[in-house]
Amino acid sequence: MIYCVEDEANIRDLVVYALKNNDHEVRGFEKGSELFQAMKDQVPDMILLDIMLPEEDGLEILEKIRQDTRYEDIPVIMLTAKSSELDRVLGLDKGADDYMVKPFSVLELIARVNALFRRMRKQEGGSDNIEIEGVRIDNQRRQVLVEGQEINLTYKEFELLLYLFQNKNIVLNRDKIMSHVWGYDFEGESRTVDVHIASLRQKLKDKAYLIETVRNIGYKVGTSE
Repeated sequence: MIYCVEDEANIRDLVVYALKNNDHEVRGFEKGSELFQAMKDQVPDMILLDIMLPEEDGLEILEKIRQDTRYEDIPVIMLTAKSSELDRVLGLDKGADDYMVKPFSVLELIARVNALFRRMRKQEGGSDNIEIEGVRIDNQRRQVLVEGQEINLTYKEFELLLYLFQNKNIVLNRDKIMSHVWGYDFEGESRTVDVHIASLRQKLKDKAYLIETVRNIGYKVGTSE
């Protein structure tokens, strides 16, 4: 079940109609209070969440979701007219898994929803634990520790960091990252990768240097040696 919280009825109806036609169960809501009431009866598999909403905005709703142990692992895609990098980073920092800016293509939204579901189902191969210079990834627990201190990452941030760590010292271009982590490739969407990298670096703090920018290509995880 997918819940879509969008106060503009025409957009909400379009999203619900398109997803239902692609074999998803969907319910639409105008505001956050309706969402939380519905979640008492049925916890959704994914939430599509607008930022500009009546009563309280989407970022406040997202923060409540991530602070509630019943809902904290639900993947959330933000749907918003706010397009600045700061807005994206704020959403990602509060726990959004993806971010779409209006006006958006319905086909792209469907692709992103399907890709996120695939990534949720897929079992990651390789070692259960990877550690580089004090940053430890426990793949089974989906936990990241920096010098023994756990940091909170969104679903996509975890997948991105894991992919970089699994390919230590290998330069990964943005297209390859998009394909592996998001499962799709849309022209101009390299900014999605850049915004997630910026958010990861912020959360890694003193270990941010591990994620190196390779100019005009992409990123790699290196070491201080």
